[in-house]
Amino acid sequence: MEIVIASGKGGTGKTFFATNLARVYRENLSENLTLLDCDVEEPNVHLFFPGQTLEKEKVELLAPTEIDQAKCTSCGKCVDNCAYNALALVKGKVLIFNELCHVCGACSYICPTGAILEGKREIGELFHSRGKINLHYATLTCGEGGMTPRLIKKVRAQGGAGINILDASPGTACPAVETIKNTDLCILVTDPTPFGLHDLQLAANMCRKLGKEPVVIVNRACYRDSKLVEYCRRSSLEIIGEIPDSREIARAYSNGEMIVEKNPRYFELFSQLGEKILKIAPLNRPAKKPEEETIFPQGEERAITSRVNSVPQRNNHKPAELVVISGKGGTGKTSLLAAFAALAQKTIAADCDVDASNLPLLLPPETQEWGLFSGGHFAEINQEKCQKCGACQAFCRFNSISFKENTYWIDPLECEGCGLCYLVCPHDSIELQEAINGKWFVSKIKFGKMAHAWLGLAEENSGRLVTLTRKKAARLATSDQFREVLIDGSPGTGCPVIASLTGSSYALLVTEPTLSGFHDLKRIVDLTHFFNIKAGVVINKWDINQGIAEKIEKYSLEQELDFLGKISYDDSITEAQVARQTVIEFAPYSKIAGEIKELWQKLLCILQKD
Repeated sequence: MEIVIASGKGGTGKTFFATNLARVYRENLSENLTLLDCDVEEPNVHLFFPGQTLEKEKVELLAPTEIDQAKCTSCGKCVDNCAYNALALVKGKVLIFNELCHVCGACSYICPTGAILEGKREIGELFHSRGKINLHYATLTCGEGGMTPRLIKKVRAQGGAGINILDASPGTACPAVETIKNTDLCILVTDPTPFGLHDLQLAANMCRKLGKEPVVIVNRACYRDSKLVEYCRRSSLEIIGEIPDSREIARAYSNGEMIVEKNPRYFELFSQLGEKILKIAPLNRPAKKPEEETIFPQGEERAITSRVNSVPQRNNHKPAELVVISGKGGTGKTSLLAAFAALAQKTIAADCDVDASNLPLLLPPETQEWGLFSGGHFAEINQEKCQKCGACQAFCRFNSISFKENTYWIDPLECEGCGLCYLVCPHDSIELQEAINGKWFVSKIKFGKMAHAWLGLAEENSGRLVTLTRKKAARLATSDQFREVLIDGSPGTGCPVIASLTGSSYALLVTEPTLSGFHDLKRIVDLTHFFNIKAGVVINKWDINQGIAEKIEKYSLEQELDFLGKISYDDSITEAQVARQTVIEFAPYSKIAGEIKELWQKLLCILQKD
C-alpha cells in the first residue's frame, strides 16, 4: 500500500504529518513500514530519525560527457535536435551545458560521426536506513535541476511490502506528479490561509487529472474565514482530519522532534487519523472531474510562445534583479517580496513560482497581455503507420513507451518530448505535436507592473516558463523609473530555482529557525555558490527558536554571506493575506513593518552599490 503526503505549497506541514504518521504506525502496526522521502531537492524526513545507520550509493546515468573534436565536423545536427538547449555551436565548437541536459540520448544518436562521447554522470546520492521503519531518501546533485524526476524514480523503487509512506515535493509540476501517480491514496496537507486554499485547489485538480481522488488534512486549523471549508464542500473534497495551530507543535518541529512522542494527546490524534487512512486507502475511489480552469483573464491575447531561448532585446537600461528564494517553502518569501514592492512604489515584479503562483493574491493584477506557453513537444504514435518494430521503446531513456495489446503506446506523463523516438522510427509513425504547458501574463499592479505565469496541471518545462517570465519582466523594465526587478523564486533547488537564480544581481535567502529550515538553507547556499551569485540571509519568525536562529547567523557569517537581519513572528502577515494586502499596507506602523523597512533599505544599498 502506497500513501503519498503532498501539498500545493511548501510549509503546510506535509513532512511534519508524514513523520508523525510513520512514528504512530511503527508503534501500532506489525506490518512492514517504509518511509520514502521523494522531495529529493530538499529532503528533510531523515532529520527526524537521527542516529540511524545510513548506507549510501551514487546514482548515475549514461550522459554525454565530452565532444571528440577530432571527429566533430561542426555540422550542428546535435544542436538543432536538442530539445533542452543543452548544446551550442560556438566558433565552430560544440559545447555541452550539463545543467540543461536531460540525458535523452538524441544528440549521440543524431551525430553522424560519433563525436559525442557518453559516460557516467552522477545526478545524486541515495540513502538507506533499514529497521522497524525502513527509510530511503536521495539528494539531488547541485546544478542537476532537470534530473529531479529520474532521482524520484530511484527513491520510489525502494518501496517494499506492507505500508509505504511517500513524502512528495510541494507544487503541481513534474516532481509532485512523479511521486503521486500510481499510488493508493494521496493526502493533501493544507492550512486555512489564502495561500493554502489557492494551492490546495491546484493540487486537488492535479491529483484528479492523474486519476487520483485526494483527501485533505488541515494543519494549523485556526480558521479566519470559512473559505477553505466551503471550497472542499463545493468540490466534494473530503477533509479527514484537522491538526491544531499550536506553539507546542511548532517548537517541537523546529527542534526536529515529533510531537507524538512528546504529548500523548497528539499520539492519540495521529492514531485515529492513521486508522481512518488505512480504511480509505484500499477503496480505489474514482477521481472526480477536475474543475474548469478559471484564470483566463481579460486583456490582449498574444501568439503562442514556443521559443523561450531566443536572444533578448538589447536594453541599455538594466535594473538590478533581486531574487528572493528559500530552500524550503513556507518561509515567507512571497509576503516579503510583496512588501518590498509596496516600499519601492514603482517596480517590476516577476512571480517565478509558476506552479503555485501566489504573488497575485497580494498584488492583485490587472491583466494587460497574456498568451499560451509552449515549452516543447509531446510525441504520439500514428497506429496506422506503426509496424511494431519496437525501435522507439528500445531507445527511449524515460521508459515512456510500453507495449500492450499488441500496440505501442506513449505515456504522456512519462514522455519529456525529447524527440528521440521520432528520430529512430524507420516508418515515420511518430508525430511530434507542440505542447501547451501553461500561460504567461503581463499585468499592471498598484506598485508598477508584474510578469507572472501559470504552469498547467501536471505539466513539464517549469524551468522554461520561469525563463520566459523573467524575460517578460526584463522587457517591462525599459525606463529609468524602474530601479529594480523583484523576482519571487520557487522553493527547492531544481529547474525553476536555477532558472530564477541564474544571472540575477543578488539573492535574498529567506529561512526560518527550524532544523529543516537550516538544513535547506545550506542546500540553497550551495546553489548560489555554484552559480556564483552574491547572496544574503534573513531569518523569518526568528523568535520561534532563538537557539537555531543564532546558529543560522553564525553559519551565514562563516559562509561569507551578508547577514541582513531577523524578522519577528507576527500574525499580521496572515491577516494581511486575508485582506489581500501587503503587510506594509495592512499594518504600516507595526514592529514587523519596521523590520521589513530596515531590511529593504539594506538591500537597496547593496543593489545600488553593485
